[in-house]
Amino acid sequence: MTSIDLLLTQLDQAYNTRSWHGTNLRGSIRGLTADAAAWRPHRDRHSIHEIVVHAAYWKYAVRRQLTAEKRGSFPLKGSDWFAREAANDEEFAWDVRLLDDCHRGLRAAVAALAPADLQKDVGRSLTALSLVSGIIAHDVYHAGQIQLLKRMRGEG
Repeated sequence: MTSIDLLLTQLDQAYNTRSWHGTNLRGSIRGLTADAAAWRPHRDRHSIHEIVVHAAYWKYAVRRQLTAEKRGSFPLKGSDWFAREAANDEEFAWDVRLLDDCHRGLRAAVAALAPADLQKDVGRSLTALSLVSGIIAHDVYHAGQIQLLKRMRGEG
């Protein structure tokens, strides 16, 4: 197994394939309604729906850094956190598809790297390896956060 294969395995385990650590990011939102995803424990806290779009944005941003793409191709205006208020099921499903699409794009960008590319600087004094490792951790972190929000709401 190459270092790229290992990163792809970890990327997938954090996002949508079975792993020992429990529910991954995609699994944490499986079956949620827009109503459940829009709930927030306090008006100053993010909803699951907002976390979904936040995760999509950062998958896009990491892919862009790895491929040296210019900014501006994310389909929503803004960056990092995007307000999502009481969306309907179709809007939530669109945002989940966006997350899936951004994961596929990120995965393709990582798969296209050569092992030597992992040590290259991709900006902000970060190597490609540290950037990919970070987005893996980001998925696992938000999966846990979503699981906690669901329990707080009484979803599971």
